Amino acid sequence: MSSLRQFKATDLFHFNTINLDSLTETYNISFYLSYLARWPDLFSVQCTPSETLMAYVMGKAEGTGMDWHGHVTAITVAPEYRRLGLAEGMMALLEKVSEQPYDGYFVDLFVRRSNKVAIEMYKRFGYSIYRTVVEYYSGETTEDAFDMRKPLKRDVDRKSVRENGENFLVEPHEVVF
Repeated sequence: MSSLRQFKATDLFHFNTINLDSLTETYNISFYLSYLARWPDLFSVQCTPSETLMAYVMGKAEGTGMDWHGHVTAITVAPEYRRLGLAEGMMALLEKVSEQPYDGYFVDLFVRRSNKVAIEMYKRFGYSIYRTVVEYYSGETTEDAFDMRKPLKRDVDRKSVRENGENFLVEPHEVVF
């Protein structure tokens, strides 16, 4: 049994074991706190009954006009809690909040092109590749990202999805909302 609840500032002192994954982006404390202050309803954590943190999702609402959407900034599950369906529940909550009260057209996220497990998981959740952002990730090596999107009810014409999005290449500076 676990519970999904809103992230609290004190959770920052207890989430290191979740962030140790090499595919998880780690940010500075002010970054997390700015999300918590601005979009608290899009920042959730999954906990055991003893309040051990198992996973979290951090998102925001952004864009203008037909690009108004929910964005998944980070989602990660501690290794010992993977394959339990936690990511699916957290994504569903973020999508629900992106739809109501934010009234978004879609939810998007960026994922490393090499992260095949995550890409397949997002596809199972209804996401598709909208475009490839060339050399989006930097560090020891650069890597492309897939911008994956899932249309929400407001996108009745499904303009937030496209066929063969992996072949639609953009540079990082072209990704603007």
